[in-house]
Amino acid sequence: MNNPIDNLSINTIRLLVAEGVQKAKSGHPGLPMGSAAIAYTLWEKHMKHNPADCTWADRDRFVLSAGHGSMLIYSLLHLFGYGLPIEELKQFRQVGSQCPGHPEWRHPMGVETTTGPLGMGVANAVGFAIAEARLANEFNREGFPIVDHYTYALCGDGCMMEGLASEACSLAGTLGLGKLILFYDDNDISIEGNTDIAFREDVGARFKAYGWQVIHVDDGNDVLKISNAIRKAKKETGKPSIIIVKTVIGYGCPAKMGTPAAHGEPLGEDNIKAAKEFLGWQWDEPFYVPDEVKKMGKRAVARGKKAQKQWNELFAAYAEKYPELAKQWETWHSDKIEHDFLNDPEYWSFGPKAATRNSSGEVLARIAKYVPNLMGGSADLAPSNKTYIKGRGDFGAEDYSGMNMHFGVREFAMSAIANAMALHGGLRPYVGTFFVFSDYMKHGIRMSALMKQPVIYVLTHDSIGVGEDGPTHEPIEQLAALRSIPGMTVFRPADSKEVAAGYLYALNHQGPTAMVLTRQDLPLLEKSGPDAMKGAYIVADSKKETPDVLLIATGSEVAVAMGAKELLAKEDIDARVVSMPSMEVFEAQSEDYKQSIIPDSVRARVCVEALSGFGWHKYAGLDGQIVAMTTFGASGPYAKLFPMFGFTAENVAEKAKLTLGK
Repeated sequence: MNNPIDNLSINTIRLLVAEGVQKAKSGHPGLPMGSAAIAYTLWEKHMKHNPADCTWADRDRFVLSAGHGSMLIYSLLHLFGYGLPIEELKQFRQVGSQCPGHPEWRHPMGVETTTGPLGMGVANAVGFAIAEARLANEFNREGFPIVDHYTYALCGDGCMMEGLASEACSLAGTLGLGKLILFYDDNDISIEGNTDIAFREDVGARFKAYGWQVIHVDDGNDVLKISNAIRKAKKETGKPSIIIVKTVIGYGCPAKMGTPAAHGEPLGEDNIKAAKEFLGWQWDEPFYVPDEVKKMGKRAVARGKKAQKQWNELFAAYAEKYPELAKQWETWHSDKIEHDFLNDPEYWSFGPKAATRNSSGEVLARIAKYVPNLMGGSADLAPSNKTYIKGRGDFGAEDYSGMNMHFGVREFAMSAIANAMALHGGLRPYVGTFFVFSDYMKHGIRMSALMKQPVIYVLTHDSIGVGEDGPTHEPIEQLAALRSIPGMTVFRPADSKEVAAGYLYALNHQGPTAMVLTRQDLPLLEKSGPDAMKGAYIVADSKKETPDVLLIATGSEVAVAMGAKELLAKEDIDARVVSMPSMEVFEAQSEDYKQSIIPDSVRARVCVEALSGFGWHKYAGLDGQIVAMTTFGASGPYAKLFPMFGFTAENVAEKAKLTLGK
C-alpha cells in the first residue's frame, strides 16, 4: 500500500498528463498515466539529480525512450523543481512551447537527449552508460568516486520491438554495463491493439540471453515493489538490469484504461472528470498541483543541492590530492582543442599517394596524441575503415580503460550510442562503417544534426571505387542524402591533406561531420591543404583572369578533373579546377569568397562526382554539365568501372567543350 503523499504525487502526474494532452487536442496520455508510479518512485526515491543544476557532471541520467509519452517528463520536470512553469505544460505541443510533442535535448532543461523514434532512447542510454564506465575508469581513485552515476531509461512495447533497441541491449550485455537500468512498461497495448497480434516473445528470456539481470514487478502502481526492484538492480554491478513492470495503459481513466484508445488521443473532458473521481481527486481546477506535492518538489531540490555540494567538496579534495587528474578532467570536459594543428607541419605531412581511408587512420592517430578523450570505433570494420588507434587499448567488459570501441555489426545502435557519448560530456566520439551502410544509421545521424552533437562519422568505400564488391556495396544516393540533412557537414576529401582539413574542421565544429573516404589510392595534390576548410578552393587555376570553363569535383574525381584540364589546355581551352570537399562549408563562406572561386560570370561548368548528381545543378547552372551516376554500379575492378561510367579525363574534357559550344 502506497503512502498518501506517494499516491497524491503519482495522481498529480497522471492528471497533468491528461489535461495537457486534452488542452493540446493531441498527444499520448496512455503510457505516462500507466507508468507514472515508476517514474515518480525513481525520481523521488532513487535518482541522484539536482533540479537547480541539470548540467552537474555526476547526476544520474534519465531517458524517456518512449518519447511519445513526453507529458510524463514535462510533468516530472515541473513537479521536481526544474523551473518548467505550469504555463508551459498548458502550451504542450504548441509553437514556441518548452514542451514539444517529443522530448528534445535541453528543451526544456532537464531533458537529456532527443528521443522520438522508438528504441532511440534505449540505445542512447547504452551510450550514457558507456561514457560513465569509461570516465569512471579514467578518473576514479580509492576514496574518490568522482564518476559514480546511473543511467535509467523508460521504454514501452514499441521500443522492445525495434531492432535498434535489440542491437544496443545486446552490446550492453556484452559490455557488462552494471550502471544501466532499463524500465520496461509492459502494458500489452500498441496502437493497433493488443501486442499479441505482433509481439509474443518472452522479453525477459531475451534479455537474460543478452547477459542482463531480469527483474519482474507484477504491479506498476506499487511504489514499494518498484523501489525494491531498483535496489536489487543497483546491487548487480556486473551486468545491466531490466525491470519489467506490469502496468495498465491509461491507468485512472475507467472508460479507456487497458485499451488502445488510451494510447494516442485525448481522453475527453468527461473521461478526465471520471478519472478524477476514480483517483479520488478533490480539485476541479485544471492543472492543479496540491501543496503537499509542491513541498515534495522543494524537498527534491534541497536534496539535489546537498548531493551536488557533497560532490563539489569531494572533487575539491580530489583536486588537492590528484592535481594532474583534476587538470585532465577539465581538459576532457572542455570543447577547446589545446594543440595548434593548423600550424603543425607534422599534422599536414603525407606521402605522395594514399587512399583517403588510410590517411584518415593516420590523421586520427595524430589527433589522438593531443586529444586524449577521442574515443570511437567501427561496426566490425575497423581494419577496413582504419578507425583503430594503436596503443590506446580496447574498451570491453574486462577492461574499461581502452579508447577503441568494438560495436559489432550494429550500425544503427552505434550512431545512437555515439550521440549519447557526446551528450554525456567528457568524450569526443567517432564511429565508422562503409558509406553504403550509412543508410542503416541514417536516423542516428539525423539526431546528431538535430541536437548539434559533434559526432564524427568515418564513412569509407565511398563510390563505385569500391569495385569488386558490386552495386550492393557501392554507394550512389547516400552522399546526396547526407547533404540533405540540416546541420550536417559532409567532407569528401580529394587527398590526404584534405582529410586532415576535414578532421580539423570537425574538431572545432559544434555539429556532426561525415568524412566520406576512398578505398583506392589518390595522388597528393600540389595546392591542397588548409584551404579545404573553406569547403571549396582552387587547386589548379586558369592562366586567364577569367577562366573559359570551371571544372568542379570532389574526392577521387578531382584528379580526373585535373587530367581534363591538361587535355583542354592542348586545345587552348583554359580551365579552372575547383575542389569542393564540402558544399555545406562552402555555402557558409562570404559571397565575395564564393564568387572568387565559382564566379557567376563563368557559365561554362562541369561538375564531376562518382555518385548521384542530385544537388549538383546549383553549381552546374543552366549551361553546365554534370558527370555523375544515374544508375547503380557494377562489380569489377574500379579502374575499369570509372571509364565504364564516364569518369575519365577525356569524357570530362568533352563535356567541357559541350558547355562552350565546341
